[in-house]
Amino acid sequence: MKIGLIGYGKMGKAIERVALKRGHSIVYKTNSKNTADQIDLTQADVAIEFTKPDLAVKHIEICMEQHVPVVVGTTAWQGELERVSKLVSEKNGSLLHASNFSVGVNILFHINEKLAALMSSHPEYKARIEEIHHIQKLDAPSGTAISLAQGLIANNKNYTSWKSETGSWPDTETSELPIQAVREPDVPGTHTISYISQTDTLTLSHEAHSRDGFALGSVVAAEFLAGKKGIYTMRDVLAF
Repeated sequence: MKIGLIGYGKMGKAIERVALKRGHSIVYKTNSKNTADQIDLTQADVAIEFTKPDLAVKHIEICMEQHVPVVVGTTAWQGELERVSKLVSEKNGSLLHASNFSVGVNILFHINEKLAALMSSHPEYKARIEEIHHIQKLDAPSGTAISLAQGLIANNKNYTSWKSETGSWPDTETSELPIQAVREPDVPGTHTISYISQTDTLTLSHEAHSRDGFALGSVVAAEFLAGKKGIYTMRDVLAF
């Protein structure tokens, strides 16, 4: 399969390494000097986009105009998902987006929802989420932490919203789920959901060892998306 890389930073390089090992070819690599609107994206069967939140929607629009399926790993743009979904439908396009492409994290998402439902009848356990990432990460809390929070809130009647702080735990109301975002050097990503009572603590956690898990998941997602139309997530890839 021919893959195009929109964004060739640390993640782009990791994706390239994984894609080549899986027998694919990389037909272009865009960056700040060689932008997506300057090249023919149709050289690729699927494009994989990992850039910045303020660029992601523009890149999706370019892919839809050129009828190129695109896997989007950039986070913090989903406030425009409704408009993007309409565009994908109008163009009969293909989009696969996720807050995290790690297979392990997506299993965590699934378990998180199941656990949240079980804990709904135990309000004595207070839930909270901590995420730790490298200091270069632009968004806080992470898209993964937000997805975990949304999954927990949707399945636990004790919470109706979330609130976050960077570097400390936020002051919250009873129905608010606290999220702490921590930034430290050289941390690919750690996410922990805790339920704390006066007698014990129940913890669910995922720790990434490198970017390779995210890279592998994005390439597997590209393999899934090739030849399809519509909007998908990693739930579809993993058949949850």
